[in-house]
Amino acid sequence: MISIVIPLHDEERSIALLYEELQAALEPLGQRWEAVFVDDGSVDGSFAALTRLHDTNENVRVVRLRRNFGKAAALAAGFGQARGEIVVTIDADLQDDPAEIPRLLVKLDEGFDLVSGWKTRRRDSLRRRLLSRIFNWVTGRVSGLRLHDMNCGLKAYRSEVVRGMPLYGELHRFIPVLAQFRGFRVAELPVNHRPREHGRSRYGVERYVRGFLDLLTVSFIGRYRHRPLHLFGGLGLVLGLIGFAILIYLTVVKALGHSIGERPLLTLGVLLVVVGLQFFSLGLISEMLTSQHEETAVGREQAEFHVDEILS
Repeated sequence: MISIVIPLHDEERSIALLYEELQAALEPLGQRWEAVFVDDGSVDGSFAALTRLHDTNENVRVVRLRRNFGKAAALAAGFGQARGEIVVTIDADLQDDPAEIPRLLVKLDEGFDLVSGWKTRRRDSLRRRLLSRIFNWVTGRVSGLRLHDMNCGLKAYRSEVVRGMPLYGELHRFIPVLAQFRGFRVAELPVNHRPREHGRSRYGVERYVRGFLDLLTVSFIGRYRHRPLHLFGGLGLVLGLIGFAILIYLTVVKALGHSIGERPLLTLGVLLVVVGLQFFSLGLISEMLTSQHEETAVGREQAEFHVDEILS
């Protein structure tokens, strides 16, 4: 089975059109499929439209969140309800083309675990295209995963990729990075991108700022989650050695008969040694916590607290 997970917020006018396009793209494949719509706290008639669609189509499932929690929480809820061996995500604003889904599935069959769409010709404003390029460049440099379009909503996954994946804040932007850190094979495929006809874009500069901060979170989780002492201990050793070297220098100066009591360098040396010890201690404590909680259930449980209603 193929599960199509569709997070949405105030997309009443595009829901029926999107389902028709999904039908046209997936029915010729001859495989069972389901559409899992996640209503992320819509305040228009989106849920009523989803209810009508659910009542007339057996393969439509609807998850309604209690309020607007954001796209990451909506995707986590959808992943938790998806029953397919293959999971595809697509935005509900009709800018992503459902006709591209079969091509993503073919690429997935080449041995990849995640195939991300690449909007080669974006139908967005110049400002958004520029911000997106900067964001993707920085993400590639920091994470080591070079994709042209990290934030494309059209992606195909094997189900094991998204099972238990921790998604909160703006981490949905970095699903390919999280997948790569977990050892999955990631690929990219150019896809068609269409102009927005309904609703309005909710992305602004502030979201890219939050995204950069979440990138630091993702990088920390991926590289140091199982070895926090390498980060905190390394910082502690560097700072401690610099402070120790300063104190050795001041000791030699003192031995030569010079006064060091009023030198700011003495305060700096002591401070660096103390801070270095604190960082090293923090690393040891983090290692103990990691060893006790190697596997966490956050990714599996987080969506349960947000769901208000499910139509299966």
